[in-house]
Amino acid sequence: MIKFKVHSIYLLAALPLTGIVQRVSAQQPLRKPNVVFIYADDIGFGDLSCNGAKTVHTPNVEQLATLGVRFTNMHSTAATCTPSRYSLLTGEYAWRREGTGIATGDAGSIIRPERFTLADLFKNSGYRTAVVGKWHLGLGDKKGSQDWNGLITPGPSALGFDYSFLIPATGDRVPCVFVENERVVHLDPNDPIAVSYEKNFEGEPTGKLNPELLRMHPSHGHNMSIVNGISRIGYMKGGKSALWKDEEIGDVITGKALNFIEKSKNEPFFLYFATHDVHVPRVPNPRFAGKSGMGPRGDAILEFDWSVGEVLKTLKRLGIEKNTIIIVTSDNGPVVDDGYKDQAVELLGAHKPAGKYRGGKYSSFEGGTRVPGILCWPGTVKPGISDELLCQVDLLKTFARVLKVGLPSGAAPDSEDHLDAWLNNGGKGREFLVLQNVNNNLSIEDGRWKFIAPGQGEAFDTSTKTELGNLNKEQLYDLSADWSEKINLAAKNPQIVERLRSKLNQIKEAR
Repeated sequence: MIKFKVHSIYLLAALPLTGIVQRVSAQQPLRKPNVVFIYADDIGFGDLSCNGAKTVHTPNVEQLATLGVRFTNMHSTAATCTPSRYSLLTGEYAWRREGTGIATGDAGSIIRPERFTLADLFKNSGYRTAVVGKWHLGLGDKKGSQDWNGLITPGPSALGFDYSFLIPATGDRVPCVFVENERVVHLDPNDPIAVSYEKNFEGEPTGKLNPELLRMHPSHGHNMSIVNGISRIGYMKGGKSALWKDEEIGDVITGKALNFIEKSKNEPFFLYFATHDVHVPRVPNPRFAGKSGMGPRGDAILEFDWSVGEVLKTLKRLGIEKNTIIIVTSDNGPVVDDGYKDQAVELLGAHKPAGKYRGGKYSSFEGGTRVPGILCWPGTVKPGISDELLCQVDLLKTFARVLKVGLPSGAAPDSEDHLDAWLNNGGKGREFLVLQNVNNNLSIEDGRWKFIAPGQGEAFDTSTKTELGNLNKEQLYDLSADWSEKINLAAKNPQIVERLRSKLNQIKEAR
């Protein structure tokens, strides 16, 4: 069935595309560029060697950065995963919508089928589309209503994806099974799955009551159902033949991504490859275990880099690397202890996951949303470094220009076209960007000045040891001189505060 939003897209025949036409030989037919979007999970600005990390080496990402443009001021819209993913796919700030916070494992579909998405944009333009990896945007019609033993709908197919292979939520949340094209993989019908986020099932062990069954112990939370010797968030029983093995997740989802590329090599394709590295629980493949010297978190960074390298090798082997746009970025900033005793803190050493920036995952400070960003398009993108203020929410309108199409009325309300900046072609980035922390407190920045509005919540998260940036007073930082956000200049610059406060309120009121 064709949704109404498919009919809403229209051509912009006169739209100028100066500077983005591919350089192709007379023998090579001009084809729409393939797009591979690689979304890391909880990898911070300082976690990659191309951004200055010294204690961990990520050569494949570094190669991409050398061939393409590396962004130093790239942002996710939020300091947590679900809202960042929502904004990426819809072109809308997640704080505008109720129910877009960190999703439970049994959340219903947060992006409703009638919403126009980034995948719809490509699908309606003749692309094969796929999502592989972490989803964490809910499945099914409403919370707790999923049929984990049958067709789980609505799902990605209702949002423009031809193919899907998912970690339904996150690795630390049940159900711990893969979902392919909206059905659980390798499910035995004689051992049906049951999921609850309210109470445990009779006779099922938990991390809280049965710590002797654990191979990895929680540091905070994460003490409910036990799968593969690791206790999770939420309760689950059944589905034994379908349970994933944590140390194989990276290999499995990378293999599915490569298989999609292989099958799609003769037509334009869009792949949203959402890795799980370095989200907890961190259980890297034995090939990487112990290799970083920084424990499972550092090893998982190496595993992520391997996944990137496998994509690069596959594109080159198929001869389509020059006709493929690759974007690498992360859903939010880093966190070291996010719920398991995995020695991430003890073995961190001199490594700084957020680089020189303050805060991390969950935070209003720069470490929460300033994430790695790389775009590679050989022969088209000018290699180099860009300091332009850019955001993932803008990909929808930016790619609409690449594809020379318009958007349905009301689609992607917060997305902006910054194609020339993304291609390092002399274009300017955003004038203003609104960002969101775990408490839904908002900040706004303009490339130099950052205003954090007064907000509720603790200033410091004692569990994750993260500065959240929540204060009951206004904060203003000059990021050009004080990138660590240590000096609050609000009292000394009332005019700048008023300008940014007014702009933030204006954006909040816009629909």
